[in-house]
Amino acid sequence: MATNATKACPAPMKATSNGVFQGDNPIDFALPLAILQIVIVIVLTRVLAYILRPLRQPRVIAEVIGGIMLGPSLLGRSKVFLDAVFPKKSLTVLETLANLGLLFFLFLAGLEIDTKALRHTGKKALGIALAGITLPFALGIGTSFVLKATISKGVDSTAFLVFMGVALSITAFPVLARILAELKLLTTEIGRLAMSAAAVNDVAAWILLALAIALSGSNTSPLVSLWVFLSGCAFVIGAAFIIPPIFRWIARRCHEGEPIEETYICATLAVVLVCGFITDAIGIHSMFGAFVVGVLIPKEGPFAGALVEKVEDLVSGLFLPLYFVASGLKTNVATIQGAQSWGLLVLVTATACFGKILGTLGVSLAFKIPMREAITLGFLMNTKGLVELIVLNIGKDRKVLNDQTFAIMVLMALFTTFITTPVVMAVYKPARRAKKEGEYKHRTVERENTNSQLRILTCFHGAGSIPSMINLLEASRGIEKGEGLCVYALHLRELSERSSAILMVHKVRKNGMPFWNRRGVNADADQVVVAFQAFQQLSRVNVRPMTAISSMSDIHEDICTTAARKKAAIVILPFHKHQQLDGSLETTRGDYRWVNRRVLLEAPCSVGIFVDRGLGGSSQVSAQDVSYSVVVLFFGGRDDREALAYGLRMAEHPGISLTVFRFVVSPERVGEIVNVEVSNNNNENQSVKNLKSDEEIISEIRKISSVEESVKFVEKRIENAAVDVRSAIEEVRRSNLFLVGRMPGGEIALAIRENSECPELGPVGSLLISPESSTKASVLVIQQYNGTGTAPDLASAGTEVLTSTDKDSD
Repeated sequence: MATNATKACPAPMKATSNGVFQGDNPIDFALPLAILQIVIVIVLTRVLAYILRPLRQPRVIAEVIGGIMLGPSLLGRSKVFLDAVFPKKSLTVLETLANLGLLFFLFLAGLEIDTKALRHTGKKALGIALAGITLPFALGIGTSFVLKATISKGVDSTAFLVFMGVALSITAFPVLARILAELKLLTTEIGRLAMSAAAVNDVAAWILLALAIALSGSNTSPLVSLWVFLSGCAFVIGAAFIIPPIFRWIARRCHEGEPIEETYICATLAVVLVCGFITDAIGIHSMFGAFVVGVLIPKEGPFAGALVEKVEDLVSGLFLPLYFVASGLKTNVATIQGAQSWGLLVLVTATACFGKILGTLGVSLAFKIPMREAITLGFLMNTKGLVELIVLNIGKDRKVLNDQTFAIMVLMALFTTFITTPVVMAVYKPARRAKKEGEYKHRTVERENTNSQLRILTCFHGAGSIPSMINLLEASRGIEKGEGLCVYALHLRELSERSSAILMVHKVRKNGMPFWNRRGVNADADQVVVAFQAFQQLSRVNVRPMTAISSMSDIHEDICTTAARKKAAIVILPFHKHQQLDGSLETTRGDYRWVNRRVLLEAPCSVGIFVDRGLGGSSQVSAQDVSYSVVVLFFGGRDDREALAYGLRMAEHPGISLTVFRFVVSPERVGEIVNVEVSNNNNENQSVKNLKSDEEIISEIRKISSVEESVKFVEKRIENAAVDVRSAIEEVRRSNLFLVGRMPGGEIALAIRENSECPELGPVGSLLISPESSTKASVLVIQQYNGTGTAPDLASAGTEVLTSTDKDSD
């Protein structure tokens, strides 16, 4: 008896090996094998995510497919591979790590749900959520009778009915949020409805799942199930009274911009584990307790964000993928054999889609939502994800779902999520870009009527660049003559698969409220908003903050779309390099370089790239304290005229002195420096036609400089281009700001062109920021809109979610 038991149960694995040199095989030990498993899972899922990226699929799709591939459906069909990499004796360690990752991931998922937004859910969203739960749940129960009569004979009837109903009625809130962001629908009416309805659905799904778990215990007595359910309810009620006050006290002790004490983080994680232990002891799975803690923690203040930042990368990147593998090892697609099994797969998939889409469609039409939007909502609400897998895995572990039913349900979840993005793109195509050429007149700073309103779209990545950007805008407002200056401040935020991205969406969106409520800013308002609010009040410039939340590959389209919609004359972008303490420029994120290049290629107006070298210092300068020396280096051509027009506007400010350097070829060297052919661009848009020539605008500058003390005109005759231009820059090296055209015209500019690593700055801009340059002033490089919206020299550079919360439609 003892011998048979020993043979039946493999010996437990030791934690670590003594090494290959002492004859140990590392994968025969728990820790090296766990490391190998994690590495294989991460590499495979990331490769799949990269392959699926062009299809705009959420990462959960790649993780589910990767888990299935490692299981008995594909690679696991090889007994050698399965026994070597995923032997049965390692599964306990694997599933423990996976469930630990799941525990903390569900805590993060709870943090993503804004309970205040739930309490203010409108009738439409609530109706859509209820319809999206009740009809699929009822159809799921109906489908369960068919499955029970065919491939699921002998299972617990009540638990099976509830599990099937829950599995078909779930909407994956985190996955839906990322799909909406990918499709640029987050702040549209359809996006707000889908997010609100999915949040309600998510909470309802967890309640139903708790009920299903309570009913699926091994004890057949209904009293036991009742006690489990009532104990779970008592836990939630107790937690609702205890947890929020404690964490509100902690949140009040955490201040924006200051590090969160390690004690608070550790205490929170301990609370998550304790609550997980309590719910596991009750009998409704440890993840339920973690989720409840996440939901109940107040979202105001920096504490919730700091929690996510501390936990999410380790959990989502390292431990959670193991859960998909653990699920994939239980999924054997080969069990779906014969016409009956495949027919049942089609039935379950069709029922899941039909229930969600029809239920949502019916209620949407009742609320007079247009047909196309109603169908789109139906497909969005049909999104499945990790929660679906959790339900199915619990059902599998509790013997409610057999292998064949489990495989069918996993494929159903995979299919319904996979089709969401392409179907929504086909059915509901939001306007990608406002291209109303006739309604959009002022696309450049240079214009005939200089008293017309100048609209600037300024973009920034973080708080560090805001003081210099505001100082630049202060210098650009002139003397407020005519219609003045209007600034749209676009905060560029990257959307990722991380939980913090959803918290960011909540903070920005506030369930549909504007990013900046003009009646006042909340106590936890972003310091970005506070800075621009102060600038507006002090300078009387009309400032409208907005936020673009998108992936780095698409955010340039948000910028161009916003510029067109807001009818901006110029977009000002931050350079991708930042000044270090020693004065050198260092790349912080190379992604922003490609964003700048794509905007230069596609912008519907002029574009400026701002190289910040501390314009005005590290703080905002008030209007009366502005004292800048601005230099325009003028070689000729469209871009230089645009830079000069911007400089003339700045010169209207009483604290600005403008020096215009015009470079001309010395008469005896004409044609010797370099031969150049000047041709007219016949593709110019009406908005940039009839602008003055170089000579006309220089003639005006001469007149202005003769009567205005703040404007100085200097003409430099050039014999040796490289030497003489550097000499001129040396004369004004102590200036605060240089304004230059990106692609200046004329033979002098051609002569100084060098192989630059930053062609987006052009030859003069590159010369000014080069290590050999004698000046450390900030530089604004400007490209004038030419009617085609393209920069030919950047055409080889690569080629959208605007979640602007500014609802202004001008």
